[in-house]
Amino acid sequence: MRRSPWATLAVLALAQFIVVLDVTIVNVALPHIQADLNFSADNLQWVINAYTLLFGGFLLLGGRMSDLLGPRRVFIAGLLLFGLTSLVAGLSNSPEFLIGARAVQGLGGALLSPAALAILTVTFAHGRERNIAMGVWGGLAGLGGTLGVVAGGVLVDSLSWQWVFFVNVPIVLGLVALIPVFVRDTRHNQDRDRTFDTAGAVLGTAGLLSVVYGVVRSEPKGWGSAEVVTFLGGGVALLIAFVLVEARSKAPLVPLRLFRSRALSVSGGALALNGAGFLSMFFLTAIYLQQVRGDSALDAGVHFLPMGGAAIIGAVLASQLVQKVGTRTVQLAGSVLSVIGLLLLSQADATGSYTSQLLPGLIIFGFGIIGVGVPGQITAISDVEHHEAGAASGVVNAMYQVGGALGLAIVTTLSITRTTDALSQGVAQQQALVEGFQRGLLVAAGFAVANVLLTLASPQLQPTAEQLTEATAAA
Repeated sequence: MRRSPWATLAVLALAQFIVVLDVTIVNVALPHIQADLNFSADNLQWVINAYTLLFGGFLLLGGRMSDLLGPRRVFIAGLLLFGLTSLVAGLSNSPEFLIGARAVQGLGGALLSPAALAILTVTFAHGRERNIAMGVWGGLAGLGGTLGVVAGGVLVDSLSWQWVFFVNVPIVLGLVALIPVFVRDTRHNQDRDRTFDTAGAVLGTAGLLSVVYGVVRSEPKGWGSAEVVTFLGGGVALLIAFVLVEARSKAPLVPLRLFRSRALSVSGGALALNGAGFLSMFFLTAIYLQQVRGDSALDAGVHFLPMGGAAIIGAVLASQLVQKVGTRTVQLAGSVLSVIGLLLLSQADATGSYTSQLLPGLIIFGFGIIGVGVPGQITAISDVEHHEAGAASGVVNAMYQVGGALGLAIVTTLSITRTTDALSQGVAQQQALVEGFQRGLLVAAGFAVANVLLTLASPQLQPTAEQLTEATAAA
């Protein structure tokens, strides 16, 4: 049976749409989740971090499984796991249950996302058709991130927070039914001697989880407590073991030789800092809008829309500018805009208007994050061997997710500490929350400042049209 490649693209893009949607749709539901399940302030971030860490930690393993088992098979498995854990998350009646479901949901996303991209690359011939397909793929994913905040608000206000998870279930079931009709079963040239390197994925992810947990627990327990020291030390030991395993593996998930490339190392660091700033800003601002300013979930979602619109416009502008002025110039401008946007947001208080205090910062930050993302993706794979470009892209995408999770842990911990200190000094709760929000945004701005300095070490490149299309889709 002949299958239309554009129908295949529609199925793949919709799957990626819900993966991206799930990151933003949950943010506006956080205050309702916190109130309903009695989350503590420091544990609430795990609703985001459990998903992000497992997604980033197993993204490369998902790509390896796709290569060895066949992308359609892994795509279906990832979709089913994503849908099942969405249902479980919606049925959760305790913080631990929800966090566990979100973690496994991240694993499902880590399986389906690289498998979908693998199917796309073998469905469309190299050249113009693939460039168009990648543009559609990236555009719909970006649209999912933008619409997620509004969709989350509608679902929370009209139904309940559980529906930000339940909404995935019918979509997943529909996609699974369509896959045999529209997605052909492809096989890559497989080397049966290659291994999955499951040990590497488990050690790396466990080490990151342990470090992030140690950072989070430092607020209630103190940095010198036995619990915090144990988790931080254990996390570092696991990460060292991960490096040793990767160095000795014949088919490592993360080929350490890639980091000999200055371009990849710098770009990976820049994207990690970009993720840290973005997730931190999104998390804190979603809570600030509802708990301080009294927004409904829908109002909060609508208030994020200008940032999403700026990011979409920024992607178009960045893709044009990198060809004219080079990647480093655009990335430096994006980093500076991120700093400005976060500093403006950090000045917001409990009484000022949205238009004067939040809107300018959100728009500027929207331009900034994509201004870092597009050139960063291009630079990351600029001087690696062609056959390792996929691995390099996977590594920097994983670094973005992991950087986001670690950055969110640091920012949230310092934000909560400031709020707690203010409350202990007799400051009113609303003002204490504002002070915590402002502290967190200043720390996030610090990540953006570090990105400015790191970008100065990045090479100046003029990308090809294909590099540009793929980088824009990834960003």
